[in-house]
Amino acid sequence: MKNHAQSEIQITTVFDNYAFQAPLKTAWGYACVVTGLDKTVLFDTGGDGAVLLANMKALNIDPSSIDYVFLSHIDGDHTDGLAHFLAVNPNVTVHLLDSFPSDFMAETRRLGAKVHPVDGPEQIFETAFTTGVIGQLRSEHSLIVDLGEIAAIITGCAHPGIATIVARAREIVDAKPFLITGGFHLFRSNKSEINDVIADLKGLGVKWAGPCHCTGDLGIHLFKEAFGENFIKVGVGKTINLSTLK
Repeated sequence: MKNHAQSEIQITTVFDNYAFQAPLKTAWGYACVVTGLDKTVLFDTGGDGAVLLANMKALNIDPSSIDYVFLSHIDGDHTDGLAHFLAVNPNVTVHLLDSFPSDFMAETRRLGAKVHPVDGPEQIFETAFTTGVIGQLRSEHSLIVDLGEIAAIITGCAHPGIATIVARAREIVDAKPFLITGGFHLFRSNKSEINDVIADLKGLGVKWAGPCHCTGDLGIHLFKEAFGENFIKVGVGKTINLSTLK
């Protein structure tokens, strides 16, 4: 068993529409790789498999090192890179919502992967949990990494609401300071609406924020203002080292 308090647990963005490190490629969508745990997780696969694999190669992330693929929701900008990825590493378990189309699951199995449909909250492996299905019209689930003193929540688009997701996570891993990162789906929201969301998140114990993808420029700006030194700029190539958060 790893000593997670001492090891370097990292979240590296490998697909996003925001740039962080040149000359990595940007495109609409999101994916990140979580390393340093007992298993390595690819969270979402972006909207273009060639871009996903090119960025992983540039970041020295070997696709064969991935144990689990976690698909937050069905939208193509989070799932279209899956087939390219499975072509180079089919030896993974794909966690996805049980509402995904049956033909999507069948094709994933045909490409060699195991498929694990998700309904309610559950533990994936030590320290890693899914929130379970949240929302109805735009169902989604998010990944929780519980380090004991802190926890990280990774979201694809947060269609059900980022505050709703954090509230669910609090129930699963108990109340503690949270890092949230990923898409927060605020690009159509105005300043007042975004500030209300930020206030809710702080009330729920969110201490660090790394918004990207569909959060939108205004949302990212307002999160930076609100979180100050605890704001994390995220884009393709950014690595968040959870072990250094204080």
